[in-house]
Amino acid sequence: MAIRYYLRLPDGARARGSDPALSFTAHGAEEFAEQLQRALREPALFERWRAQQEDPDDVDPALGATDPAATVRGEQDDLHINLLVTTALPGDILKHRLRLLAGSGWELRDVTTA
Repeated sequence: MAIRYYLRLPDGARARGSDPALSFTAHGAEEFAEQLQRALREPALFERWRAQQEDPDDVDPALGATDPAATVRGEQDDLHINLLVTTALPGDILKHRLRLLAGSGWELRDVTTA
């Protein structure tokens, strides 16, 4: 079942993870949406993160799940960015990807069924 996550990036310039190799590089709402959508649809971000772990083979492969049908829409609203994510991925996986991409520079505003 698909779920809608309503997210906010209060300051796009600060929505960066601690590792630049895994972090957002975006500068606008559409770019943030594209990068997050790619992180949910494709395994590349997870694989780069996993390769950095002390024992990559010990990482739970379920954390690398993807959703090829995931969509993300971005909208600039004054100084912050709103993202609407629709995905069948569990919230824990979405949060993990967001922590890699944006660090703590994001907020979960609401969750609904799609």
